[in-house]
Amino acid sequence: MLEIEFANRLPAPRPEDPRMRRAVERILAEANIQDAEISIAIVGDEEMHLLNRRHLQHDYPTDVLSFVLHCEPLRLEGEVVVSYDTAASQAERYGWSAEDELLLYVVHGALHLVGHEDDAPEQREQMRRREVQIMQGFDITPRYNTTGHNDDATAHDDQITPRNDPGECSHAASGGRIG
Repeated sequence: MLEIEFANRLPAPRPEDPRMRRAVERILAEANIQDAEISIAIVGDEEMHLLNRRHLQHDYPTDVLSFVLHCEPLRLEGEVVVSYDTAASQAERYGWSAEDELLLYVVHGALHLVGHEDDAPEQREQMRRREVQIMQGFDITPRYNTTGHNDDATAHDDQITPRNDPGECSHAASGGRIG
């Protein structure tokens, strides 16, 4: 059974975007995860900064963090934390809606939960291809910085414990938009 819960921890809560649930369900299904408990938390930059410092020792806010809490064959428990504040500012930069940017963060975080990495250029390209495939299911094409990275301090790719294959379990936190 798949359980996907949302926690909106913003001062002015935003309505749940049903595309987020559908995207995570698709990612889990394609990774052959049949039993999962996933929480998606929408926070502001202040809380994201605290989480990023606590878990990755990075003293700045980021866009997305993902945490594998428990993993075994066919079962996954994890959390994806996304920053609405960063999504709003990046959406303006990339010329699309904050909701679409936030959906990209959820897709990116969920892909990390099932084992996708983006540390090396070839991994980053594979991750982007998967993001594009998922987002195009909603008639959206992700917007990226064509140089392959963002120059601002809020966008970083970080990984604590590398996972070698999609679907492989590890207890890791990851964060950052790839541009």
